[in-house]
Amino acid sequence: MIKKCQNHGFFRGEACVCGEAGTLILSDEQTERLGRFISGALRHFPDDLGLAMNQHGWVDLEVLVDAMRTRYKWSNSEKLFSIIESDEKGRYEIKGTKIRARYGHSVDVDLDYDENTQPELYYGASREEVDILLEKGIRPVRQRYVHLSTSSDKAREVAKIHTEDPVLLVINAQEAQDEGVAILSATENIVLSDEIPPQYLSVMTD
Repeated sequence: MIKKCQNHGFFRGEACVCGEAGTLILSDEQTERLGRFISGALRHFPDDLGLAMNQHGWVDLEVLVDAMRTRYKWSNSEKLFSIIESDEKGRYEIKGTKIRARYGHSVDVDLDYDENTQPELYYGASREEVDILLEKGIRPVRQRYVHLSTSSDKAREVAKIHTEDPVLLVINAQEAQDEGVAILSATENIVLSDEIPPQYLSVMTD
């Protein structure tokens, strides 16, 4: 659920960090339904909802709210902001009258983030995938970009969604970027690339 604290704004859970119970904004079910809608609208099917997405992934905030209210009569702009501002993963960003997803797109976008500054990045894979990745590199599957992690812990956490015993690959990001591979910093934990060629990959050893 999402609530609102009069001092600290929107938060998820039973109580704010200050201990205040807060005012209920969205139930668990509403949070999930609205979250799925926003994700689909900004990552996967903007055209189906009449959203004109520009090349960098931005859409008009008011148009998104109108589309959202058409689907869910109980929704409004405050509920949209509550989803965005309480999201610990920072999936979305708002700039002026525009909104976009930071990552996770399946539609063709050209995200204009700053270049990554981490010398090494990480990617978790199943044991069945590792040999193929080391031979052919990491390429997007069902998404516009390859998603890499800035820490081994985060890469392991992400990989465990799909496999119980992930193998971590280390990406020599500094060398890759020096040799022309574009790697962009989307959030504190996630960076994006069109692909990572195999020569920049190695298996992480304990």
